[in-house]
Order: sequence, then C-alpha cells, then structure tokens
Amino acid sequence: MKTILSATAIFVVSLSIALAFFSYQFIRTGVSHDNTEILFDVNPGQSMPAVAQNLESAKLIKSGKLFQWYSRYRGMNPKLKRGEYALNAAMTPDEILAVITSGKSVARNFTVAEGLNMWDIADLLEKNNYGTKQEAFALFRDKEFIQSLLGENLDSLEGYLFPETYKVTKFDSQKDIITQMVRRFLSVYAEIQPQIETFKLTYPQRKWSRNQLVTFASIVEKETGAKEERPLVSSVFHNRLEKNMRLQTDPTVLYGVALARGQMPKNITRNDLLSPTRHNTYTNYGLPPTPISNPGKEALLAALNPVSSKYLYFVSHNDGTHQFSESLDAHNAAVKTFQVDPKARSGKSWRDLKKKPTSKN
Repeated sequence: MKTILSATAIFVVSLSIALAFFSYQFIRTGVSHDNTEILFDVNPGQSMPAVAQNLESAKLIKSGKLFQWYSRYRGMNPKLKRGEYALNAAMTPDEILAVITSGKSVARNFTVAEGLNMWDIADLLEKNNYGTKQEAFALFRDKEFIQSLLGENLDSLEGYLFPETYKVTKFDSQKDIITQMVRRFLSVYAEIQPQIETFKLTYPQRKWSRNQLVTFASIVEKETGAKEERPLVSSVFHNRLEKNMRLQTDPTVLYGVALARGQMPKNITRNDLLSPTRHNTYTNYGLPPTPISNPGKEALLAALNPVSSKYLYFVSHNDGTHQFSESLDAHNAAVKTFQVDPKARSGKSWRDLKKKPTSKN
C-alpha cells in the first residue's frame, strides 16, 4: 500500500513539475523568432476568451486555453482594453498580455493643415474612417458640445479646430479627435496671451473678443500661403479697418456662399461678390461674424503683430505670393500686370510657392 501511495505521490509531483515547466515555457517563450509586426485588434466589449482564440488564430500564441488560464491566474481579464496593438510572434504570452491590457494603442498621424475649414476637416475625418461628414458637422454645430469645450455660445467650432499633426488611434471617435483639436487651440491661445495683452495696449480701439481675433486670423490664413507674407496681409486689413474701408476679401465671400449652399464653391463669380450674405466683406463693413477657416499659430501672431505699412491692397503674383500697393492706381496697375495679362498667368500656380526657398529668421 505504501509503495502504491509513494508511486502516486511521485507521479503527482512529477506531473506538477512537468506542468509547471510546460507553463513556464509557454509563458516565457514566443511562437517563433519572427519579429515581424502584426497589428492586432481588441474590439470594444470583447472578452478574454475571444481575444485568446484570435491570438492563437493569428499564430501569436501556441494555445488560447493556456493564455486564458494564465490571464485569469494573473487577474488580468478585467484589465483587457480595446485598442490596436503592435504584436509579433517572437513576443512571449506574458509580454502580449502586458501590451493588450496597457491600453497603449498604436498611434497614427492625423494632419490638419493650416487654413482648412469645416468642410475640409469633415471630409478628412470621413476619409480616415472616423465617422461621416454629416456626423462631423453635427458635432461642429452642437451648441452643448461647443459650450463644454469653449465656454461660449458660438455658431460652430470653425476657427477652433487647430491645425496640427495629431496622434490618434484606430478606435478614437470623431468626438475624441475634435476635442483634441479644440484643446490644442486653447493651449496655443494661452501661449500667445502675452502678445494678446500687448495688442490690446497697441490697438485699444479694436476691443476684439477672442472670436473676433480668430476671425481676423482666419482671413489672414486664407489669403496667403506664404508665411513671410502673413504680417503684411495683416497690415493691409488693419489699415483698411482704420480707414473704415470694407475688407473686400474673396475667401469671406466664398464662405458665405458655402454656408448658404451647404458646400464650398470651387470658384467665385461676380454675382457671389454682390450676394449680401453675413460674411460678404464686399457688401458689409468690418469683420464677418465668424471665422472662415482654422488658423494656425503664425496667423494668430500675424493678426496681433502686423508690420507697419501703408498698404491697402494686394494682388496675386500667381505663384502663392502677392504684390502690395498703397494706392488704388498702383493696385490697378498691378492687377493689369499680374492678372489681366495672360502671359503673367501662363504656367504659374500657387503650388510654385512650395518650390521656392523660404527665408530664414
């Protein structure tokens, strides 16, 4: 009897040692030495058994059952987090478990360029599989959402969707990304507060609200793609405001037409220039009621720091830069040179601006 018990005990101990060794080997070794990255999704609401089975199917672990057991033993099942994770077959189950419970999803770049408007950004979100354009517009105009982010009763988030390259994840929502953009605007606005205070002292007659400053900067942003010209463009509009002249800027007309039609027109017509929308600065004095694009930091600073000039007009060189003039006669001559003369326009594009070397500060 003792012999049988001893044999049984030896068997149990041996089996336990074998299982412990096997479990240790499973936990501490990968499926192979292949470290090729595989993007693995943990979907919202997915259970650990389902994830373990998917890991086995993807040949990232040898056994889904053992992985479940180990996860339960570690108390990690409740810590499973949705996300898109970078894994490989050389990773151990222990390492994989640490990654999929970390919540550190693979980050992707989401770039919003300077001067884009709501239509552009809604299109960008949809093209990157972050909801539809219609859903984006609903958020852009959601009064409660706007109030929660900016503490103001605004028509939309136009002007506050700050242009930058953001780190986003596959499972971020439209609302997550839009919130990130607005928070970045608030951060930059706080950074330039000293310049804002200086501007108030230099131009006490302006008495601009935050929304008016952003509106002015949004016009500067749309009028030139040449960063060195922004303070010059800013000076033109400041000078026109000082003389109680209409701003007469085409991008505001296009924006007003877009609001009326529900989409941005490709070209401006004479009828558009005469169309009495709220944003038409050919028919209205002063600033339009809202921003017309989303300006970057440089445009905001240009709005606050115009160069000292007497310029009242500018016309395109057809290459992304402009000719600035102090008088209407000089402006009309520049228009004739750069716009009326077909030779001045032939073979030129604002895209040429990107080919020019930029001046160094």
